[in-house]
Amino acid sequence: MLNIFYFLCAKTIDIVQNNTLMTYVITENCIKCKYTDCVEVCPVDCFHEGPNFLVINPDECIDCSLCVPECPIDAIISDEDITDDNRNFLELNERLSKKWPVLTEFKDAPEDAKEWENKENKLQFLEE
Repeated sequence: MLNIFYFLCAKTIDIVQNNTLMTYVITENCIKCKYTDCVEVCPVDCFHEGPNFLVINPDECIDCSLCVPECPIDAIISDEDITDDNRNFLELNERLSKKWPVLTEFKDAPEDAKEWENKENKLQFLEE
């Protein structure tokens, strides 16, 4: 029943915003950290898990923003806040969400996750 409610809210947003649904995007800071605190609060199961990164399926995300405060490393942003530096992560989230399995439950982060927090230029370490 809750999923139906969120679907109806998403459809309302779709109409209000000229048929453009908003989405959230997981960015570079998640690479090799892969904290999954955000996953459990998602009402529509739009998170997908890869070997060392999470992505959000933009077609499933309803822009509820529940995941944003749950991310301990601030790796989740609204697509409205995308800059030129992280614009490629919108495409990356969309493409990899079609390839990787849905994740709906919390998992422990990799043992070395703390070492990778807030490091720059991690895209080269993304395992697809």
